[in-house]
Amino acid sequence: MIAPAMGARRGDPVISSPAMKLIAKWLLSAMALLFVAYVYTGVEVKSFTAALVAAFVIGLFNMVVRPVLVVLTLPVTVLTLGLFLFVINALMFWAAATVMQDFNVKGFLPALVGSLIYSAIGVVIESALERLFPKK
Repeated sequence: MIAPAMGARRGDPVISSPAMKLIAKWLLSAMALLFVAYVYTGVEVKSFTAALVAAFVIGLFNMVVRPVLVVLTLPVTVLTLGLFLFVINALMFWAAATVMQDFNVKGFLPALVGSLIYSAIGVVIESALERLFPKK
């Protein structure tokens, strides 16, 4: 059994650095991509390494490209009551697959379904990580 760190109460997380949370989210996101490929035939991931790179690329696209697309398509998003954001998520998922060899999506509809499954798992991952790495 591992003893708690000095000053920590029993049940408190011992490591709560932002870097550890980021690494945990990255690894869990890669596992989520493998799960999506396992349950849905429209998405293929060749290996765990490919899933790690794909999770990084998806995260990078969501951080850099997605905000620009959201702003540019704001009128359409408002008219569709936010449903167009699902299309933007699918485009980010599909775009990540186009820049990689070992991560494949067979078209736009598989990208939409795959991104929905991946996003749902991402919500669960984020919720779990918030409990493991609480903000102080």
